[in-house]
Amino acid sequence: MAYKLIDLTRDGGVAIIQLDRPKALNALNTEMMSEVADALTTLEADDGIGCVILTGSEKAFAAGADIKEMSDNNYLSIYKNDPFEENHCSIERFRKPIIAAVAGYALGGGCEIAMMCDFIIAADNAKFGQPEINLGVMPGIGGTQRLMRAVGKAKAMDMCLTGRMMPAEEAERAGLVSRIVKLDDLMSTAKEAASKIANQSQPVAMITKETVNAGFNMTLDQGIRFERRLFQSLFTTQDQKEGMAAFIEKRKPHFKNK
Repeated sequence: MAYKLIDLTRDGGVAIIQLDRPKALNALNTEMMSEVADALTTLEADDGIGCVILTGSEKAFAAGADIKEMSDNNYLSIYKNDPFEENHCSIERFRKPIIAAVAGYALGGGCEIAMMCDFIIAADNAKFGQPEINLGVMPGIGGTQRLMRAVGKAKAMDMCLTGRMMPAEEAERAGLVSRIVKLDDLMSTAKEAASKIANQSQPVAMITKETVNAGFNMTLDQGIRFERRLFQSLFTTQDQKEGMAAFIEKRKPHFKNK
């Protein structure tokens, strides 16, 4: 598929999806998110790719949903033709690790798709927000739920009810982003992290991601038991034998994703 609104590049075991609607500050319309979904389907099936970076421009990761595209909907049309389920939610369904590299504005749907990724690396100019209330609506792609789980009820209520933006420093303190770097270092830092992940055993990375995500919907006791069973299952893999042998022999492991 030839993409018009995203750029897809590969660098070894890392793939980079860059949102590319600069005049619209990467507003998320159906065509763009359909291209993102298609790219993720392709990368899911590509055994050569172990990690994906989702990013935008220096000015905007994504400044929200495309309001012009959405404004004429009524309840039945947006219910029957859910614009989010198939395309936007492809990010949360993606099984391999995916990193959001965020610079500039990550607002509304932009903040929501960043939170769908496994973790966020933010440039020092990043600003996060759920300003939908200013448009007479509320977050609709998980913003009220993921934000609360990331930063707690008080800050999530504050952001969703006032529509204020959270700067990168506050986002890191609150737990929304994993780290902040200078704008000029954003992509090199993201690529370094993604490359490290891509060089691990793919099955182990995918199972680790699944385990952490599953824990959000479990009690601590259930989560620990789930983790323990998957940990034990990894002793059936060749990569477990190789990883532990390499440690004992004081050499770098050579994983075969088996």
